[in-house]
Amino acid sequence: QVQLVESGGGLVQAGGSLRLSCAASGRTFTTYSMGWFRQAPGKEREVVAAISWRGNNTDYTDSVKGRFTISGDNAKNTIYLQMNSMKPEDTTNYYCAADTSNRPLWYVPRFRYQFDYWGPGTQVTISS
Repeated sequence: QVQLVESGGGLVQAGGSLRLSCAASGRTFTTYSMGWFRQAPGKEREVVAAISWRGNNTDYTDSVKGRFTISGDNAKNTIYLQMNSMKPEDTTNYYCAADTSNRPLWYVPRFRYQFDYWGPGTQVTISS
């Protein structure tokens, strides 16, 4: 079992920055990949960024490339999503997720069905 808890959401003006955190507990943190998703009301949950933990590879959805950065701290069992140059269309709930499947160390999961544990989410609101 893996427990995930997000924090760091809030309200920021367009052009500003936020850093989301996701604290993991349970299964050994370094044995699985992680991701950040977001879901606006009435829309599908989409991957924002993902990281192959041991391989240190990352991937981003096109709309956030150059603005968002996913990273992690093994010692703290925590991953982060640094969000810069934020836009009103970034407003929604953000979710942390873990992929605990036995995949190659370099593999970066990119699809919702590949993640089997989820945090409760944190709200991010960007004012124009």
